[in-house]
Amino acid sequence: MKYSIEKKEKYAVLTLQEENLNSVVAPNLKSELVILSNEGVPNLILDLTNVKYVDSSGLSAILTANRLWKNIGSFVLTGINHDNVRKLIEISRLDSVLTILPTVSESTDYVMMEDIERTLKAEE
Repeated sequence: MKYSIEKKEKYAVLTLQEENLNSVVAPNLKSELVILSNEGVPNLILDLTNVKYVDSSGLSAILTANRLWKNIGSFVLTGINHDNVRKLIEISRLDSVLTILPTVSESTDYVMMEDIERTLKAEE
């Protein structure tokens, strides 16, 4: 699996460098997600800019990320630029479950705001 990770203090951006998020790639992605959550990455942005095709295994990996970060912080899916990927997410109704934003920039802004809100609530 080809990917890049940009780690910051409050979040990490995992960018898949694959055209297909399928049964070949998904197990490796799930493993990487578990490692990141165990390392204590507080928020994750998954960038699918390069992904042109997702199958059920890929959706499962995305849901794994959502589940892992549900109690840690925020999980944001971004870079859904290809119709095939967008349609599959809409058909599977994941667009109503996941936080999906158009760009990495908007996703980082969202993650930072969520982090501030969590901090403020914890102080109350």
